[in-house]
Amino acid sequence: MPLVLYYSPCSTPCQAIMLTAKALGLDLELKLVDLWKGETLKPEFLKINPQHAVPVLDDNGFKLTESRAITTYLVEKYGKDDALYPKDPQKRAVVNQRLYFDIGTLYQRFADYHYPVMFEGHTYEEGKKKKLDEAYGYLDKFLENSTWAAGDSITIADISLATSVATAVDVTEYDISPYPHVTKWFEKAKSTLQGYDEIVKPGTADFRKGLGKD
Repeated sequence: MPLVLYYSPCSTPCQAIMLTAKALGLDLELKLVDLWKGETLKPEFLKINPQHAVPVLDDNGFKLTESRAITTYLVEKYGKDDALYPKDPQKRAVVNQRLYFDIGTLYQRFADYHYPVMFEGHTYEEGKKKKLDEAYGYLDKFLENSTWAAGDSITIADISLATSVATAVDVTEYDISPYPHVTKWFEKAKSTLQGYDEIVKPGTADFRKGLGKD
């Protein structure tokens, strides 16, 4: 049975899963869920994920949500080695910390700042912008003495963080130039991550189009 991914191309978390699958050499059967048409709220989708959100992975009847849980599941089950998610407890702990930082701080602060404006018609709040800038300052510090987000080799932490940064840069035109280590790392990630141009670039373009920016 194929690995099925319910996804939307504009979804940052979906992009991370697709990049992870590409790195592992996995084929995904992609099932499009149109966020702009509200398809996550349809009864048939709510049966799949009552949280009405993509991504959802279906591995022969085993369904899993939350992108970072999905990426770790994929590398643990299908990875030929532990390069993307080291088995060493301390190295894995750093990868996990970066993943939790992404979902709980970096991407969350991006969403807190932008989504009320994008989807609810609110105005921007300067305090939320400062919190987002602070998060990028933290990421810059993480990368100060490290080639990649969690050490000297690329991991699923880089995949998750890179898609978050891409959405900020390409969709909202967030300026990462004040963060030199982030800037250097992001440029390296774009040229290193297999499938970046075919997955992330069209995804952020779809996001911009959905918002009426292009």
